[in-house]
Amino acid sequence: MKRIAGMILLAFGLTGILWADSTLSINGAGATFPYPLYSKWFDEYHKKNPNLQINYQSIGSGGGIKQLTEGTVDFGASDLPMNDDQLKAYQEKHSIGILHFPTVLGAVVPTYNIPGVDAALNFTPEALAGIFLGKITKWNDPAMADANKGVKLPAQDIIVVHRAEASGTTFIWTDYLSKISDEWKNTVGAGPAPKWPVGLGGKGNEGVTGTVKNTPNSIGYVELIYAESNKIPYGTVKNASGVFVKPSLAAVSAAAAGAAKAMPDDFRVSITNAPGKDSYPISSFTWLLIPEKFSDAAKRDAIKGFVRWMLADGQNYAEGLSYAKLPKEVVAKEIKAIDKIQ
Repeated sequence: MKRIAGMILLAFGLTGILWADSTLSINGAGATFPYPLYSKWFDEYHKKNPNLQINYQSIGSGGGIKQLTEGTVDFGASDLPMNDDQLKAYQEKHSIGILHFPTVLGAVVPTYNIPGVDAALNFTPEALAGIFLGKITKWNDPAMADANKGVKLPAQDIIVVHRAEASGTTFIWTDYLSKISDEWKNTVGAGPAPKWPVGLGGKGNEGVTGTVKNTPNSIGYVELIYAESNKIPYGTVKNASGVFVKPSLAAVSAAAAGAAKAMPDDFRVSITNAPGKDSYPISSFTWLLIPEKFSDAAKRDAIKGFVRWMLADGQNYAEGLSYAKLPKEVVAKEIKAIDKIQ
């Protein structure tokens, strides 16, 4: 009898090992901009699919594209689409292409730490470009004072904080500055890792947030949720229609409205400085970067299942973390594109 019981226990033990071994791990890396939401998504999806574990490293868009190209992760994530050269490099290395799937939309905000100033400051395009070019150096410069009547801005030096690594958030910020300032466009340009004229570097949205929070008279740029969760002030920005707009879900959705109707088939699009009086001008989609073909059918099916869930149930978590849902037109187009993952 003891022998039978032992055999039963051994059988259960072997089954347990098999069950443990059947857990599928998928690894991704990239953007910090959507990390608070991605972390929530992967946790919730694991609850529904306990045999699937999605691991994600929040290392910045540049790092995500690099690791994806090197083949060390199953998918990447980026706040800027891969450019033609990057897509070609991946194609040449792996003999397959990369598909872009927009996940949500967010706002990049100017955040600051000015002792004694708690007001939501107004920023004109000229002021933001001038500050990050290093040409506006004092908080009480007329470019700031004229847009903030009634706010006592100090005659203190402005300390600029920017990302230290290649970053999609930086691309969104510099893409915007390139659209509103010819000087920025011609001397610095849009990119994930520009040669900054001035400033201190912080790693990730987390690093920039922490540096601004701990550095008096500083200004940086972060995704909205990082400013809100760390309770540091962020400003309104004058948009293409001349209206100062506070970053909000509605204002981000307004910026995306035009792009949604004319979304290209590969989903690579910029919506910074979008037209419309209600549009927040530093808004962007963020993307999952997924190989179009997998040698592992289990991973392929798991990723396709997650993307379907993300486009449906997953969108319901977005607004609670200060991201805007995808427009319905974009969701419909993406659902069809899932079939391209082979």
